[in-house]
Amino acid sequence: MHPAVGPWLEAQRLYVEQGALAERLQREDATPLVLLDVGLGAATNAVAALTCAVGLGPARRRPLHVVSFEVDLAPLRLALADPAGFPFLVPFRAACERLMGEGRWQGEGLCWELLPGDARGHLAQGAFPPAELVFFDPFSPASNPEMWTPGTLSRVRGACRQEPEAHALLTTYSAATPTRVSLLLAGFYVGAGLSTGTKGETTVAAVHPGALQAPLGARWLERWERSSSRAPHGEPLTPALETRLRQHPQWSPPAPR
Repeated sequence: MHPAVGPWLEAQRLYVEQGALAERLQREDATPLVLLDVGLGAATNAVAALTCAVGLGPARRRPLHVVSFEVDLAPLRLALADPAGFPFLVPFRAACERLMGEGRWQGEGLCWELLPGDARGHLAQGAFPPAELVFFDPFSPASNPEMWTPGTLSRVRGACRQEPEAHALLTTYSAATPTRVSLLLAGFYVGAGLSTGTKGETTVAAVHPGALQAPLGARWLERWERSSSRAPHGEPLTPALETRLRQHPQWSPPAPR
């Protein structure tokens, strides 16, 4: 489940602000900022990103390219039919309708693309430029476990920009131990994210450790050792996976057995 706050506030705090989207868009860089929106839903996170970009006005120095993944467009259609309940969609209604109808919408320095169907296939094909930000917001691991496995998250990491100076970052609402284990086994460096609503923490994951402000450390590893949920999502914790986790460079030097 998502944190117990409104979806627009969650999108702003957890994804846009935590990913430093405004700051990234104000850098002098001709390279478009590619953002993977994993789990379009009612388009709250994608529209929050577009709203941020438009709101910067002439201070924005980079194009923004949002790539949304979604299996079912019904939530977006329902949201568009309820402008009182989803007022943040109103300025982007035409964009949403074109996205659903044609798979792409373009504005001034903006591109919004829809990749329908199973995101895992699109991630494997890599039919988009490397991403600088990932808003990872699929349904919860309990209802959509295949999206949270180390294998899927490894594909997400592979779809990100790899150069350290890009500070490629994934943000997600889940702070569960299996989620963080899956991210670590996928090759990410993992940190604690900000609190949203009644939830104590969210999770931030980076391609390189320098992008993390609060990386997990020895205390988290000690809690993991005592946890009853030590395995990643979707597979058992084998001795080989346990060794990989302990030898992750995040703990440098590797944690002892």
